[in-house]
Amino acid sequence: MAAERESSQLGSDTVLTAVLANRLDGIVREMSNTLLRAARSNVIAAARDFSCAVVTADDQLISVAEGLPVHIFGSHYQTKSMHDMHDDLAEGDAFLHNDPYLGNTHAADQTVMVPVFFEGEQLFTVCAKAHQADIGNSVPSTYHAFAKDIYEEGALIFPCVRVQRDHEMVDDIIRMCRKRIRVPEQWYGDFLAALGAARIGERRLKQFCAKYGKDTIKAFIETWLNYSEERMAQAIRALPKARLVNTGAHDPLEPILPDGIPVKVIVEVDPDNAMIDIDLRDNIDCVDCGLNESEVCSLNNVVTGIFNCVESDIPHNSGSFRRIRVHLRDGCVVGRPSFPHSCSVSTTNVGERLVNATQGAFAMLGDGYGLAEGAVSMGAAMAVVSGQDARRGNEPYINQLFLSLGGGPGGPEADGWLNYCMPTGSGMVYRDSVELNEAKYPIEVQSIRIVAGTGGAGRFRGAPATEVVYGPKAHTMTVIIPSDGQHFAPKGARGGEDGYLAATYKISANGHETKLANFVQVDVEPNELIRGLEGGGAGYGDPRERAPARVLHDVLEDWETPERARDIYGVVLTGAATDDTLAVDQKATRERRAELDQT
Repeated sequence: MAAERESSQLGSDTVLTAVLANRLDGIVREMSNTLLRAARSNVIAAARDFSCAVVTADDQLISVAEGLPVHIFGSHYQTKSMHDMHDDLAEGDAFLHNDPYLGNTHAADQTVMVPVFFEGEQLFTVCAKAHQADIGNSVPSTYHAFAKDIYEEGALIFPCVRVQRDHEMVDDIIRMCRKRIRVPEQWYGDFLAALGAARIGERRLKQFCAKYGKDTIKAFIETWLNYSEERMAQAIRALPKARLVNTGAHDPLEPILPDGIPVKVIVEVDPDNAMIDIDLRDNIDCVDCGLNESEVCSLNNVVTGIFNCVESDIPHNSGSFRRIRVHLRDGCVVGRPSFPHSCSVSTTNVGERLVNATQGAFAMLGDGYGLAEGAVSMGAAMAVVSGQDARRGNEPYINQLFLSLGGGPGGPEADGWLNYCMPTGSGMVYRDSVELNEAKYPIEVQSIRIVAGTGGAGRFRGAPATEVVYGPKAHTMTVIIPSDGQHFAPKGARGGEDGYLAATYKISANGHETKLANFVQVDVEPNELIRGLEGGGAGYGDPRERAPARVLHDVLEDWETPERARDIYGVVLTGAATDDTLAVDQKATRERRAELDQT
């Protein structure tokens, strides 16, 4: 009865509810800052390929702050596995979990989970998930697209393994990792950073509970999740009733999948009952390679597509998730995978096509809804590089690059983000520091540039593509690239143009360029280079409706070309950028757009 009274009182105290919700987000941000500052590998410490979350004791996601959607929306599935597998949780426990068949995303994402007790009762679990530079795969990459099953994939798998008891390390686990990880000290530093982030979260949550009291905290959890559900319900009630069917396709993977992987998303919007149903069951069976989606990636990525299309301030938690039903089937490439199929690449590639297909479906509701498709990634700018570092006594190194900007999708109110990076990250991943990469690894980045005229045209355009050129400083460097978007471009919406295709090239010592397959493992010798084009995002709306001043701005920024301004946007420019006289010829623009309307 006391908890019910607290909940009733808290429901009317909107100020206290907001304070507690923001305090939780602050704890998650402090965990994230700890992990960012303490990690060793650049994939975590520079690119921020990690996420933190707080989950309730009954496995409801309650706070994610700025976590990557593909990482974090399914955190409560991992904590449920922890509860299912361990009936003796105690103060001082910590668990390591990266099993894609038990609620994790893919094996490269290792999650440290710590149950948080207050006054003898578990109230929360904190989660710190980080993408590793190496996990012991049979190839030097955490993305093994060609792995026919998890055995060929070769990753170390930890199915909710206890790594600390009573705050003391279980040394057997650490020794196991040191034997199977290519750069064990780098892995151990990243593991300690994640563990430290989780312990920071535990400490702050105990202080949080001590300040406000157990009954108030329990009442807040119920109130906040109910509020989040109602916010989502209101957003759905404002949508038109519709059944939407959208399709996409992942690039071919030669010779295994010469036609690629088709993706179909069926969206049922029911404003009367304030529900959205996503049906993924009409898709092909699991494939014999690493491109299968794990269950939580299937869920996370369509949920990401939905949240991209509603109010941005709706809380992302188990309350708002109550208004979404995702229908999966066993043994499906975008469902629940059948063991032992590999899900090595499940956080990107096919997952990005799911995000795109979902948000593209919402664009079918009419002008003002949904988004175009963002550029899919994992090209040369996001390759995993490895080899020996001559500067450090030929010690081995391995790291994933995040040098891509990524072409964000155009939407009904804004252009695509220039620093979007990938659909499954939704702009939350950082672009690498070139200087840090060159300091920590024997790589030389010759250039990163935006390529003019490569954003999908539209009333609101997609972001342009990125070109990156790099190579080794001394010894041979192995480069593994599991790229998508070299065959099937991101699709435009509401009359917007498609995005720009990606491409990968190897440049020999004499300057000769050879185009590489989209999925490739290649050795790059000193004086050789890799050149990669990352795709551009697709546009939203008719390009001829774009404000001429915006087109002029894009040309001045070298994001667009004068030729495309005239031929696609119907905007005629006079003068020259070199002497600051470039301007829109208003009369000629009206005539040009009238001419294009007749064609």
